[in-house]
Amino acid sequence: MGLGVGRPAVRGRSRARACTAVAVAAALTLAGACTAGGGGDKGGGSPTVGLLLPGGGASRFGQFDRPLIEKKLRELCPSCPTTVAATPDPAVQRQQLESMITRGVDVLIIAAVDPQLLRPSVEAAHRAGIPVVAYDRLAEGPISGYVTFDGAKVGKLQGAALLKAMGAKAHGGQIVMMNGATTDPNAGWFKRGALSVLAGKVRIGKSYDTVGWRPENAFADMRGAVAALGAGRIDGVLAANDSLAGAVISALNAAQVRPLPPVTGQDADLAAVRRIVGGDQYMTVYKPYKSAADAAVRMAVALGRGRSAASVATGTVDNATVEDIPTVLLPSVPVTVGDIKDTLVKDGMYTTAQICTPNLRSACARAGITP
Repeated sequence: MGLGVGRPAVRGRSRARACTAVAVAAALTLAGACTAGGGGDKGGGSPTVGLLLPGGGASRFGQFDRPLIEKKLRELCPSCPTTVAATPDPAVQRQQLESMITRGVDVLIIAAVDPQLLRPSVEAAHRAGIPVVAYDRLAEGPISGYVTFDGAKVGKLQGAALLKAMGAKAHGGQIVMMNGATTDPNAGWFKRGALSVLAGKVRIGKSYDTVGWRPENAFADMRGAVAALGAGRIDGVLAANDSLAGAVISALNAAQVRPLPPVTGQDADLAAVRRIVGGDQYMTVYKPYKSAADAAVRMAVALGRGRSAASVATGTVDNATVEDIPTVLLPSVPVTVGDIKDTLVKDGMYTTAQICTPNLRSACARAGITP
């Protein structure tokens, strides 16, 4: 997770920062939002919670994070009104945030599309006395809490798995790194974690920062890497997440690269799990989203009721604006084909029927993924 200015400093617990209450008057349209309930009472029992996500629908945030956050909110604060908005467009997300400020939410949970672009709006929320919990990605500006998975650990898990899959080529072999977007502070965190494992062991033939985390950009970059390095001279690909991994594999197939080199991923997308079963993708990183959702909601409800987020935190980080932000850093789990049943299926992420489509049934049987 970079901070935009470097690595986060993780320390012990400390006091949460207080927010200054000043009214904000800015009426903007809340694009793509849906609202349940009315305004809450700051410091009371039922604060209004605003949730801003960088994707909905079939994205990880739409499939897992949003329903888990909403479920936990219903458990902890059944009468808390909730306003939800989701978009991958940073400009639209900024409009959504400012509209939530105008509507008078009491606390915000934000997974920022572009933390730098969103910073003025986070500062506006601070002036309005609305605390912000940064979710998954470290937001810039005066935030009151932060919940994420340890990005350095994610990168290390990917790097270690790639070296294992490369076998003898793990010493001196050549890889391609397909990193995330530079606008996402997590992308640099993953990259540094991976490099801490890979440096001095493999040659990095090409390294790309994928604009917007868009698969089509990763596909084009991977085609360029194959053309520049040669189809037979790529021994592995460090892909930062499963969407990029899918694009990488499509590009390798389009270039008729055989055999496919091992490719990493992250997020345990269903399509990626199926690719792992089928042998096209080597691994993914599973992040138990329920733990993150629970921690974010606990922070948000505490802050919305006028209390500190520090009681939920396991440590602190700094961003460019604030020091000692109460933070929860969560662990992740590497998943290869032999781990799917005891992790993703066991935890209820997917059923064997969802994973084992008709064309994958024999591969599932070989992997022991059976009902």
